[in-house]
Amino acid sequence: MRSERRLDWKSLFHLMRGANVPKWMIALGIGLSLLETVARLIVPWFTKNLVDQLSIAALDPSIIVLLGITFILQTAAGAFSYYFLAYMGESVVASIRRELWNQVLHLQIPYFDQHESGETMSRITQDTNIVKNLITQHLITFITGIISIIGAVAILLVIDWKMTLIMITSVPLALLIIMPLGRKMYKISKATQDEMAGFSGNLGRVLSDIRLVKAYHAENAEEAKGNTGISHLFQFGLKEAKIQAVISPFMTFIMMLVLAILIGYGGVRVASGTLTAGSLVAIIIYMFQIVVPFAQMASFFTALQKATGATERIQEILALERENNGKGLPVHHADQNLSFEHLSFSYENETPILKNISLEVPAGKTTAFVGPSGSGKTTIFGLIERFYQPTQGRILLGNSPIHDFSLASWRSQIGYVSQESPIMSGTIRDNIAYGMEREVTDEEIRAAAKRANAAEFIESLPKGYETEVGERGIKLSGGQRQRVAIARALIRNPQILLLDEATSNLDSASEVLVQKALAVLMEGRTTLVIAHRLSTVVDADQIVVIEKGEITGIGTHQELLSNHDLYRELAQQQLRGDQA
Repeated sequence: MRSERRLDWKSLFHLMRGANVPKWMIALGIGLSLLETVARLIVPWFTKNLVDQLSIAALDPSIIVLLGITFILQTAAGAFSYYFLAYMGESVVASIRRELWNQVLHLQIPYFDQHESGETMSRITQDTNIVKNLITQHLITFITGIISIIGAVAILLVIDWKMTLIMITSVPLALLIIMPLGRKMYKISKATQDEMAGFSGNLGRVLSDIRLVKAYHAENAEEAKGNTGISHLFQFGLKEAKIQAVISPFMTFIMMLVLAILIGYGGVRVASGTLTAGSLVAIIIYMFQIVVPFAQMASFFTALQKATGATERIQEILALERENNGKGLPVHHADQNLSFEHLSFSYENETPILKNISLEVPAGKTTAFVGPSGSGKTTIFGLIERFYQPTQGRILLGNSPIHDFSLASWRSQIGYVSQESPIMSGTIRDNIAYGMEREVTDEEIRAAAKRANAAEFIESLPKGYETEVGERGIKLSGGQRQRVAIARALIRNPQILLLDEATSNLDSASEVLVQKALAVLMEGRTTLVIAHRLSTVVDADQIVVIEKGEITGIGTHQELLSNHDLYRELAQQQLRGDQA
């Protein structure tokens, strides 16, 4: 179990410095807050003189003028300081979110295997908002509150030290209650943020697959899961409310008790002539200037405890190792053989997925992978794309390990088309040009679509290439999505092509169109194909049979028919079925 940690102030200030807020704006915002605080401290002193002068019927008009100027100064300073400090807080949270977003985009694939997208979204939105609230609503208030308390106590000691001691005695009593409650608030807030992240993750999962939920009539099951998360959040909210229910009334009780004592004792002092009426009024006003900031400090410590958990989680994500996109050699000649040397892989010390794979993939040729589901075919593609690191062995392009190349340069050489090719929300044009770092012309978009057998259906749409495809391309059919994905690969002009069951989910008419588009795409490229249907790969230059993570056969279709039992069995089952 991880030990409870204090808020890492260095980490928080590092996040704040990253916002690059102009120093003059920070100084001006803090300066105006201090000016407002000083003006607020002056007001009771002028009020004291005003009351004392009224009691002896000797009013000095300058007191009223100075009091009015002080009120105006306090109001103006408060308004401008609020804006500048709010600007600072918004800049800080924007900077943190920007840093988090850039970090998340460059995290390694295993992170996304282990965390739901909604959980990560919660970190970027809700946790950063908690930190923003600490900065904008509590941090400066805490600083100015301390100044206000120190200034008020100093002035009160000048006015009457006996009355001041009565107020100060209430502070230790309040701290005895607030400090233990603050520690409880930290634990509750941390648990609440974890529960909120899990709830957000569940929402993201359900909403992204809402058609699956409805198709299988799973609304009731998902409703029950959602209600469980809501109930947990409700319980945490009640626990937090219980603590607030103790703190707020307790602070009010302390304030009213001190006020009653001050008025009673002060009234006796005024009656006896040892204290002026103006001094009593000033003491009561200063009391509020001590108690109110003190109550705000209680809110600050509550917000601080909440920010502790949020900052920890932000730092946890920022500390994760990123993909190294920039470092490494550029790929100058991708038209070389790919070689697997004694390649093995397993997920976090689990059962090995691949075992001692050694294979030569000829440049410009087609290599197909066949075998039962779960044999490790898709994992090979993940290793080629460097989504994962091999447990043992290496992959080479020519004589160079692919991990020596810059990740960005390496992936720019690869085109990938899968059985469920991802389509992003946006227009068809956006999807074809997706990921291109240069400006893509309309002519290039149309040429890629034409070669992918997609131009005809795209141009028949009312808005053509500007047609919105909907979330995950839901407005397009499966064959249309595949052809858009092929156009996206064509416009990148990759040297290495990965096809993962690219036609497995299509009807016959769509499959013919996609197969023709794939034939165009495969021309002159090093192509690796995963296929369950042997009819799509019988013409491959070499076919690799994988069983339980191991290569059990390599050869052409005819060679494997002659000497590989599993391949012969698959061919007899499938090819006869296709002929029938």
